Amino acid sequence: MTDSKELKERGLKVTTARIQILEIFQAPGIRHLTADDVYRQLIRQGSEIGLATVYRVLTQLQQAGLLKQVYFESGRALYELDDGEHHDHLICTDCGRVQEFYDKAIEQRQKAIAQERGFQILEHSHVLYGRCLKPDCEYRPEPMMTRKKRED
Repeated sequence: MTDSKELKERGLKVTTARIQILEIFQAPGIRHLTADDVYRQLIRQGSEIGLATVYRVLTQLQQAGLLKQVYFESGRALYELDDGEHHDHLICTDCGRVQEFYDKAIEQRQKAIAQERGFQILEHSHVLYGRCLKPDCEYRPEPMMTRKKRED
């Protein structure tokens, strides 16, 4: 489905800002972005869309069901495409990388626990925090000493 068709089907006017922002989220390897991340991507692309417009468009895309807004421990709002599929998140406390996962057994266990306690789950967010074990993690910030040595 094309971006303009998606926008029209959701009752939104097709604008350059909406198309460009949707395209950022549809790029391979892009999943969870803050409004500032989106703005920086647009600047790199040579776009003249302002930060206020980015915030406004992200809200509109979220309200239209094209994006989801998620909050993690940092308290910052992150956005991701709303593909209609449920998933949970693993977050590295060192590098900030967000890894999505789905586990049928976990989902079934959560439903069973809710039923045992007299609840019906309407929605939930399952977030695990830890440290990625990849020694060469491309997301991990470089130690200050290493950076300083390289600059000398």
